[in-house]
Amino acid sequence: MGKYNISELLSQNISPMMRKYLELKSENMDKIIFYRLGDFYEMFFDDAILVSKELEITLTGKDCGLKERAPMCGIPYHALDNYLPKLVEKGYKVAICEQTEDPKYAKGLVKREIVRIVTPGTVIEENSLKDDKNNFLCSVYGDGDAIGLVFVDISTGEINVINPITDKEYIEKSIIEILKYNPKEIIVNDSLNNNDKFIKEINKRILLLINTVGDNEYEYDKAIDYLKLKFTDEEILNSELDKKKHSAFAMYMAIKYLEETQMNELKHINSFDCYNDYEFAYVDISTKRNLELTETLREKKKNGSLMGVLDKTSTSMGTRLLRHYIEMPLKSHAHIIKRHDAVEELLEKTEVRNSLCELMDKIYDIERLCTKISYRNANGRDLVCLRESLKTIPKIKEKIDLLKSPLLKEINNNLNAMEDVVSLLESALLDEQPITVKEGKIIKPGYNAHLDELTNATVEGKNWIFQIEAEEKEKTGIKNLRINYNKVFGYYIEVTKSNISMVPDYFIRKQTLANCERYITEKLKQVENIVLGAGEKSVNLEYELFCEIREKIYKLLPVLQNTAKSIAKLDVLCSFANVAYKNHFVKPKLSTDGTIIIKDGRHPVVEQMTKDRAFIPNDTYLNNSDNSFAIITGPNMAGKSTYMRQVALIVIMSQIGSFVPAKMATLPVVDKIFTRVGASDDLASGQSTFMVEMNEVSHILKNATKDSLVILDEIGRGTSTFDGLSIAWSVVEYILKNKGSKTLFATHYHELTILEEKLKGVKNYQIAVKKRGDDITFLRKIIEGGTDDSFGIEVAKLAGLPNDVIKRAKEIVKFLESKNLDIDKIELKSIPEPKKEDKEQIGFESIVDNSVIDLLKSIDVTTLTPVEALNILYDLSRQVKR
Repeated sequence: MGKYNISELLSQNISPMMRKYLELKSENMDKIIFYRLGDFYEMFFDDAILVSKELEITLTGKDCGLKERAPMCGIPYHALDNYLPKLVEKGYKVAICEQTEDPKYAKGLVKREIVRIVTPGTVIEENSLKDDKNNFLCSVYGDGDAIGLVFVDISTGEINVINPITDKEYIEKSIIEILKYNPKEIIVNDSLNNNDKFIKEINKRILLLINTVGDNEYEYDKAIDYLKLKFTDEEILNSELDKKKHSAFAMYMAIKYLEETQMNELKHINSFDCYNDYEFAYVDISTKRNLELTETLREKKKNGSLMGVLDKTSTSMGTRLLRHYIEMPLKSHAHIIKRHDAVEELLEKTEVRNSLCELMDKIYDIERLCTKISYRNANGRDLVCLRESLKTIPKIKEKIDLLKSPLLKEINNNLNAMEDVVSLLESALLDEQPITVKEGKIIKPGYNAHLDELTNATVEGKNWIFQIEAEEKEKTGIKNLRINYNKVFGYYIEVTKSNISMVPDYFIRKQTLANCERYITEKLKQVENIVLGAGEKSVNLEYELFCEIREKIYKLLPVLQNTAKSIAKLDVLCSFANVAYKNHFVKPKLSTDGTIIIKDGRHPVVEQMTKDRAFIPNDTYLNNSDNSFAIITGPNMAGKSTYMRQVALIVIMSQIGSFVPAKMATLPVVDKIFTRVGASDDLASGQSTFMVEMNEVSHILKNATKDSLVILDEIGRGTSTFDGLSIAWSVVEYILKNKGSKTLFATHYHELTILEEKLKGVKNYQIAVKKRGDDITFLRKIIEGGTDDSFGIEVAKLAGLPNDVIKRAKEIVKFLESKNLDIDKIELKSIPEPKKEDKEQIGFESIVDNSVIDLLKSIDVTTLTPVEALNILYDLSRQVKR
């Protein structure tokens, strides 16, 4: 609730301009009104107080008929794109109120109307959008039976409709779908908004603006009729949207909300993709985060993620589609194979692939250009970018004609070169375009005969002015006579005071100044009318012609958007091929029996980050029978987590259509991928690290199937040894007996290795370690067999713990091992005190003088001969023994 009551203010004697503002505000109480006054957008009262604080701009006041000045702040209209994103990013809605008539022709108060409402999910401004990410609005309708979801990106025209989720986990599954798309704004029906589980989880996981709509606003017949006006009967029939109440309601409210806020028919939103949530592999938020699929865990950056490795796309459209692929791995064998085959052919045809990438480098973001055209705010520069993009399409088609894979042929068939549009734009638009479309210099000479006449009159008229000036100088004999121009008087003849006596009678005095007189003549006035009239008319005509051109393209938006989607698909496939070529990835084979066979598998990201040393590859073998559950033991830091993550990433890469980092790979199509990796807590909800771990394990055990891949790292660490061991043991048994999922299970409980003898499907593996005295070397190689040595103290030493701590730890562990005690029953008093240091013990530094140290520092071992090395070693040993 703000400080000012709008109803009370309207009841007072206020100025007409402020009354109009308050009337608009009363209808849009949940929005900030940007009220156009001349060259500024002004905000008043509570809006002004809020905006001045959020944007850190000066708060002033304005007289408006009230006793006190109204709080006011403002921004220049041309700086809108700099200020608007800052408010929208903070979750505010902004209503843009424009002057809808020219002040020069207004009778009384200039008419003003709200022309658009900008919200986090309806942004189209370039400053507010990221090239590599979609900006989704989500619409959800749910009741006690099911949930329907729709995701719309107004900046690209993309709509994805998820068919109603009807099983008992529909709340949880809908949240997972929402998190995949990461929308900035959501529309929720009232019943679902009252579902604590849904809203609480959404608010915890993602920052977005929530709009609630009453359940009574959803009428089935009204919704279907509305959608039939927007989409073709064929599309609604094929998708059976008219039979899916929940999805239809979600779609209806999404489109309705967009049209109400944008005040535009949104022609670029003209088709949709409809699918079931189970058509794609299930990747929950924890797995997405733990595997760092699209961004790193800590810094939230693309570099260091799987996306960072795979993204070698040439266009923004391709980058956004690649992100979509990574977050939604395929489950259809046929579709996966089509992508693999296309990548394989592009990989083999290096020259064709390189040519395609060079051509796509010249293509601008056609999807978002379509949106600008739909909003009628595309300028000349935008249409030149579109022209240059379309000019590359015939060359791209020529290259794809050389390829044979079905998916590439399908892409080629959907590419439309739109020669008529290119020809139109080529003949109509100048290559160099102004920022705005209302200042002329847009249209090429020769495109329109009348415009050429006006342009010629403008140019020739200026010559006529110079000719009149020359004639009058000759007639009057006034050598310093000049014809000048200003906006008030137009063209005029200027004569200095000293020459006034020479002025002829047909000069008409216009103005007297201190040093000169200004005149006009009938002839000069006639020429002025031609020159100034032609200039203004030519600018207006250029704008009209430009709008006509833009409108012709507007009618072809569906064809243009289809071409943009095809370019994006081609771009992603070329990116996959380029990454495979550069990083020596191989084409995976798809198994039908659930077997995973990976020879010399590598972590696609880690190997990129360790260029200074060789990445150690590892094999993997899992099946659905005698080798479904791998228990991996070995010390921390040795590479267990990296190994398990790489297996999961290789499976995901295969299912998005990419080649994989291995020497050979035969992979199944998994239905779900789960990871429980690393320690984290949720302090906001009062959950400890162990509680978060148990919640994640619980989620996995409820949802995993025999076709799932499960990665579990160190289950049971956050509690007592026996509790943790018991939980880990029980989890292994449960997965084997009730789920049958292929599982990689890393643990520090070496006791679990005995399960290989007790449970069918369990196989023991360990990380190979080379030990030399108290020092260890991680070989980072997975070998068969279990280990009962954790090397914990050695790892602590590598991590840099003080020597005193390491020494004391060895004393304690030696005592415990000698007594073979039950760790939970040991009394602290039974552990011996630390051994006292021998005061007479001499350190290395005390027995080596500075000359030895100086000699060691001066040696360059890379240039020593064997004989020199032996001599130096002999001298050093003699000095130390002295």
